[in-house]
Amino acid sequence: MTEEHPEAVDGVLAALADPTRRRLLDLLAAQGEATATTLAGPLPVSRQAVVKHLAVLEAAGLVSGGRVGREVRYTVRPVALDATARWMASLAASWDRRLARIKRVAEAAEQE
Repeated sequence: MTEEHPEAVDGVLAALADPTRRRLLDLLAAQGEATATTLAGPLPVSRQAVVKHLAVLEAAGLVSGGRVGREVRYTVRPVALDATARWMASLAASWDRRLARIKRVAEAAEQE
């Protein structure tokens, strides 16, 4: 995990494990800002279920909700995704180095 905030990456990965939450993020990214009622429209779940999913996304730092009158409008917060993407890129680079080393060893053994 990232040395700065490993629990943040854990929370993001746990939140993104659910396909409904990933779809909510897609919808919010496309719309910029939306209410739970608006988001529930294209989904096969109730508004109450959407609110619960949004709470998980908010706890993971992926969305934020703000009151505008009587409505709560949600927006995507990319910072948590950016940190997770950096961790994943670091992990991928580590595996690339390991695989390159295995390839060199195998090629050297083949030449002997």
